[in-house]
Amino acid sequence: MLRTLLKTTIAAAALGCALASPALAQSTPTPSPYTPTGFWDTYFAGGWSLTLGAQATVGPSYEGASNMGFLAAPMVSLGRSGAGPVFTSRNDNPGLAVFDTGNFQIGPVAKILYERTDSASNDLKGLKDVPWGGELGLFMNYYPSDWLRLRAEVREGIRAYHGVVADLSADAFYDITPTWRISGGPRISAASEGYYEAYYGVSLAESLASGLDIYHPDGGGIKSVGVGGAVTWKTTDKITTSAFAEYSRLTGPAADSSLVRERGNDNQLLLGVSATYRFDFTVPGM
Repeated sequence: MLRTLLKTTIAAAALGCALASPALAQSTPTPSPYTPTGFWDTYFAGGWSLTLGAQATVGPSYEGASNMGFLAAPMVSLGRSGAGPVFTSRNDNPGLAVFDTGNFQIGPVAKILYERTDSASNDLKGLKDVPWGGELGLFMNYYPSDWLRLRAEVREGIRAYHGVVADLSADAFYDITPTWRISGGPRISAASEGYYEAYYGVSLAESLASGLDIYHPDGGGIKSVGVGGAVTWKTTDKITTSAFAEYSRLTGPAADSSLVRERGNDNQLLLGVSATYRFDFTVPGM
């Protein structure tokens, strides 16, 4: 940007001098106007892919629950079309890869948080509702090889809680055939105290109303560690379907919560299927 600004300033100054001095205008050709296209062509122009879909899962009725429930959720991703390896996971939250070299991508990411009420489970009777909200932050993908993707997301809570969460994952993937792929790897999640207070804390009033012991998390830390895997079928060039399983074990302030110890389970299992459709388009250069 600094180089672009300097070039633009120099060109404008030269043009102004030429117009102000007829003699100079006759001896020095008028410079051609400079169009700052570098930023647009680098970060926006070119081929893009928008993937839209949905997933249906059977898993804990709330985070930390022992009973299972059904949940449907959207799947959205947007990134450059390129020659580098391409891998997506049902754990990926909607993001936009504004910087993409093929093996490295970074950009904003967002997540929708649904309201948690006691209608989800009798375990939550007497606890205050956690309002709907969202998370906004950054993600990073790195492909150290053409069969392995490392991903990190760091997101700030909006409305539902005040705090930060971070998700780290590594996925190895292998194409059994041109249309069938298997993938899997470890996951780890961490959160700040504000997140734990909203979803795992039990105040005095809530303790009296619910029968749970009072619990106030003392700081943040690792929330869960686990592993996940998927079998993916490239149904057509645009349509992809998948079946997946995820296991995680709650740790730290989450596992210490009276909600988990007295009514829930620190072992969390999620099973599901998904389907997505890819839209390809091109953003013209300047």
